[in-house]
Amino acid sequence: MIGATGEKATERGTPPGDADCRMTNTLYFATRTYRHVSLSPPNPFRLSVLAVGLALARLGLVDRHRARRTADLAWPRIVTGVARMSKNAVDVAMVGLASGTAAITGVGFAGPFWGLAFAVGGGVAGGTIALVSQRFGAGADEDLGLAVRASVLLVVAASLPVTAAFWFLPRELVSLLSSNAEAVALGAAYLQIVGLGVPFAGLNLIGSRVLVGADDAYTAMVLRASGAVVNAALNAVLIFGLGMGVEGAATGTVLSNVVVTGAFAVGLAAGRLPGVGGFPVRVDPFGSYVDAATLRSLVVIGLPVFGRNLVWTVAEFPMLAIVDSFGENVVAAFVIARRIWGLMNTPGWGFGLASSSLVGQALGTGDEETAEAYGREIVRYAVAVYLLSSLVVALTADRLVGLFVNDPSQSVVPIAVSLVYAACVAVVLQGVAGGAAGPLDASGDTRWPFYSQFVGMFGVSIPIAYVGSVTSLGVAGLYLAFVAETAIPAAVNYYRFASGEWKRISRSYRPDAAPGDD
Repeated sequence: MIGATGEKATERGTPPGDADCRMTNTLYFATRTYRHVSLSPPNPFRLSVLAVGLALARLGLVDRHRARRTADLAWPRIVTGVARMSKNAVDVAMVGLASGTAAITGVGFAGPFWGLAFAVGGGVAGGTIALVSQRFGAGADEDLGLAVRASVLLVVAASLPVTAAFWFLPRELVSLLSSNAEAVALGAAYLQIVGLGVPFAGLNLIGSRVLVGADDAYTAMVLRASGAVVNAALNAVLIFGLGMGVEGAATGTVLSNVVVTGAFAVGLAAGRLPGVGGFPVRVDPFGSYVDAATLRSLVVIGLPVFGRNLVWTVAEFPMLAIVDSFGENVVAAFVIARRIWGLMNTPGWGFGLASSSLVGQALGTGDEETAEAYGREIVRYAVAVYLLSSLVVALTADRLVGLFVNDPSQSVVPIAVSLVYAACVAVVLQGVAGGAAGPLDASGDTRWPFYSQFVGMFGVSIPIAYVGSVTSLGVAGLYLAFVAETAIPAAVNYYRFASGEWKRISRSYRPDAAPGDD
């Protein structure tokens, strides 16, 4: 059984059931948001994100109330992203300082395999947030609990085979990408250990999406950002204190994921977590985990999300193989630039999930007009934030790259800086791609973002990189590939959002609808 618990329980209430009463629905959501904000002390992260939204509101580009609701859900996820991507960047920097360029290259080669954990978990979680947000908006508590338990079952079943493959075949897998014996050995050692964390990483994504779908991104941020801090601290001890190198980085990642999974499990089962507070929902862990209709909806919605995530991950394999042909320094530069790109892309963590949650909740009450308004305005909001962040990174690119190497005069530095400049252009287009994908994910129309990602990576980005590796275009092909991987999804996703077809598809997945075929 699910129920609202703790101090956040009073925020929920029961949303109006009449889809035509849009004014009533707006007042309901406004009241809930006001209460949530009043319980949270002011903080610089929220104020910074909100300031951009209010500036856009003054220009007439977004609605002031919707900007506030978006900021309230987005900033915790952005902080989570910054914490986790900073941890990834620090991992690479620690490994590089302790073991040199070959270690950076080895961890880089193992990275796409670890990314499979997030492809699997993210696919299931894509279905989770769609079902949870619509059921939370409609007050369908029993259906919400079933969606959570079914998600847990699905993500564990899907991730265990991945863990087994990484444990038994690490060297064989990493050697597919390079013939650099030292880098392969280091990458295999990292992959074998970090693979044990794959199921826990997937469960963390489920827990996070449950809370965000229930209008509580703050608690998800506290848990996952705390996990990132624990991870960085463990890595420092294991890598430098115990001299474990890449094995220490992998062990720290596994242990931190176990800790965060435990926190989500306790909080959702009890409805609150000591030191954190009340959760917006409580899930009975002993309820049914198997429901054919719910599992089917998770699979139908989640498979394209999994495919989209998998495209991004699988594309890294041929991309790294192409980059490897340029030599070890270019590979190291590429890995450094991708870590910085990961930090730059953190606004998308917040705006994408805020869009999925807010659009999904509006769809759950039948208010398609408000759902569309949120989707359109969040795209504008995301692009504005990306523009500002990319400007800051571009102005400090040389200093950021210098944090990853012992000697700033190394030849890897200018290559990495140029790649970072290309990332600054690409990340603005990612704001459009990710922002437009949010409403599609919330509605269950997840196929088009998958198509756009596939075409962008395999149809344009990778071919451009390959041309650079075999012609005089050279490393410039990697710069163009960076931009292409976001330009195509930006155009396709926004086209699909603008068509409005996603609203029709969402009607098949709402709590009072029979499972549809879309």
